[in-house]
Amino acid sequence: MLRRCNSLDREFNPYMPKKTESPANDLSKATLGGGCFWCVEAVFEQLEGVHAVESGYAGGTVKDPTYKQVCTGATGHAEVVQITFDPKVVSYDKLLELFWKAHDPTTLNRQGADIGTQYRSVIFFHDEGQQLAAESSKLQAASMFADPIVTDIVPLPEFYPAEKEHQDYYRNNPEAPFCQVVIKRKLEKISLMR
Repeated sequence: MLRRCNSLDREFNPYMPKKTESPANDLSKATLGGGCFWCVEAVFEQLEGVHAVESGYAGGTVKDPTYKQVCTGATGHAEVVQITFDPKVVSYDKLLELFWKAHDPTTLNRQGADIGTQYRSVIFFHDEGQQLAAESSKLQAASMFADPIVTDIVPLPEFYPAEKEHQDYYRNNPEAPFCQVVIKRKLEKISLMR
């Protein structure tokens, strides 16, 4: 039976540290795609200094795409997360370091059983500083993998938030089979890698 919960207290979820408050003008954004956005969202929500992680779509040709449209692969969008973070607490470089560990950037248009361009590995940069940091990080991460990294590093054209049911998916559905089998294992693996 699927257990739905609108908000899990952080004290009951070891993957969710307490967030610190910062003025909105001190925050930055990062937009990353590493397969299913439910998985990527759950990874970054656990970081100190991350204020919000929003699942969505970027990099395609259709305005305001739906999940159903993106799943066809015909819109050109990737499933991504947009991370709002405090760079005084967690750096963009640290986000990228976790990004490389949280998925397989050597598989073209695929993450595990998810196949299609919507699951591609991609970094959508917001400015030139992020572009340079992403390119440098990609070079450094290459030594972690036997195969070449295929991650695209491209400017963010536009970010479209996903539907409400895709937001905070792991927190809202921790007992769902996908969360137990895929996301929970990914979080445990990431935790061990730090």
